Amino acid sequence: MAAIEANTTLQANTKTTIEMVRPLADFPPSIWGDCFLSFSLDNSELEAYAKTIEEHKEEMRSFITNPTIDSNAKLSFIYSVYRLGLTYLFMKEIDDQLDTLFTEINMQDYVEVDLHTISIHFQVFRNHGYRFSCDVFNKFKDCSSGTFKEDIISDVRGMLSFYESAQLRIKGETILDEAFIFTESNLKSIENTLEGNLARQVKYALFRPFHRGMQIVEARMYLLNYEEECSTYGSLLKLAKLHFNYLQLLQKEELRIVSQWWKDMDILTMAPYLRDRITELYLWVLALFMEPYYSQVRIITTKLVAFVLLLDDTYDAYATIDEIRLLTHAINRWEVSAIEQLPEYFKPIYEIFLNEFTELYQQQAKEGREYLVDATKEAFQKLARAYLQEAEWRHNKEVPLFEEYMKIGLITSTHEFLSKSCLIGMGKIVTKEGFAWYQTYPKILKDSELIGRLQDDVSSFEFERERDATATGVDAYMKTFEVSEKIAVEEVKKIIENTWKDIYEGCLKPRDVPMDLLAPIVNLARIVDVAYKYHDGFTFPEKIFKECITLLFQVSVPI
Repeated sequence: MAAIEANTTLQANTKTTIEMVRPLADFPPSIWGDCFLSFSLDNSELEAYAKTIEEHKEEMRSFITNPTIDSNAKLSFIYSVYRLGLTYLFMKEIDDQLDTLFTEINMQDYVEVDLHTISIHFQVFRNHGYRFSCDVFNKFKDCSSGTFKEDIISDVRGMLSFYESAQLRIKGETILDEAFIFTESNLKSIENTLEGNLARQVKYALFRPFHRGMQIVEARMYLLNYEEECSTYGSLLKLAKLHFNYLQLLQKEELRIVSQWWKDMDILTMAPYLRDRITELYLWVLALFMEPYYSQVRIITTKLVAFVLLLDDTYDAYATIDEIRLLTHAINRWEVSAIEQLPEYFKPIYEIFLNEFTELYQQQAKEGREYLVDATKEAFQKLARAYLQEAEWRHNKEVPLFEEYMKIGLITSTHEFLSKSCLIGMGKIVTKEGFAWYQTYPKILKDSELIGRLQDDVSSFEFERERDATATGVDAYMKTFEVSEKIAVEEVKKIIENTWKDIYEGCLKPRDVPMDLLAPIVNLARIVDVAYKYHDGFTFPEKIFKECITLLFQVSVPI
């Protein structure tokens, strides 16, 4: 009804009797409603969790730094700490230990070591940026045939760990390319013959290798699927459970705050065509930062990414091409006087944009960091221009060449905007040198954008075609290389896989900037994989995102 009224109003304002045809998408409504608005944080409960966590941390810290602990046991422990999302609690101790252990590595020491142990060592060092050589796996290949030894297949636990190791491969690591194909194929062939914990572990890893998952969800799944392994390390299991419940309380409060903001803005009255996904947007941002000290970042960035969704859906699922041109011009002017040229339905939205950015600017100016808001605003304007170009293609029923499409598509992945908006609330971690690095448009950001754009396109191109929407990367690839849809999809998926190799290469030492600044960029690629690997899980969140949100915000961990 509101959409019809907005349409009628706009017709009256433009004094035209021609009925406007809008590209309405009829998006499904929110599955959450006001579910998270009623949450009330009990600060005493939060403080009690924090206090108990500190007590258990000391025991774990002693284990990490104990010089008498065997290196295998220590690396396995650090692996579990990583999988449980606890690394940030012991960052200095773990870095110090790994620095020492890495310098002591002798490949000859691995001659008699089993596949599972080697894989764990490989992952620990790679996850923390060390260039641990994949040559350590050569002994599992048959010298005469050049294929992997058949006895690996009977070592399911080792094969599973090898499969997870292969996810971290970089370009040129042929043995890990082969390992990925070998382990995936064999794990799938025996998946239904397994029982108990191992069956659940294999099934979940094939569904989503944890290196491409959302860290806090993967931590929760590790608790579910590997509780027996975790219980061998004293208080680690108890710490992990306390930590998860502590984060759940804090994050439910953040979700309440952004949900209330969303409701108070009354944006859905102004833009009833919009995907109502504030809960899913918060989950998206949570994927970038799970640590408690990033609370303000999550709140700020969720609000900003809501503006991106509003812009995207307005351009893609409501506005006419003439309106889109007006909107883009106004966003690039970025001043109150530009409101007059806008359609009535968008005037209050534009005003919200200006007010929210002004408030952010004033807050950051107090700390001399207003340039972060300026950079984010410029990225927003750049995004609007890219959305306009996509709208022009759609309006002209034009499919661009793949290279031309990707120039715009990298921008509309929104990763540059999101990664820069994250910097606003990160505090002193973002130095001027770190910000300058972001401004150079580094390769790892381009890689993350590419994954974001193409993974989305592979999942949504059929839905987009049904709506007669803008061309996707699949369509552009088909046109440019004159191939079938099936081949185009396969080739685009290969591009995505190769780009993951570059992402992991960019995380290895020596790094251009600290991992704290790289993490949001890498995690953007990961949440895209979560959302779009099997279908458009953001637009249609009934399965993947619903399961994640239920797991994180509606089910606490029994202690």
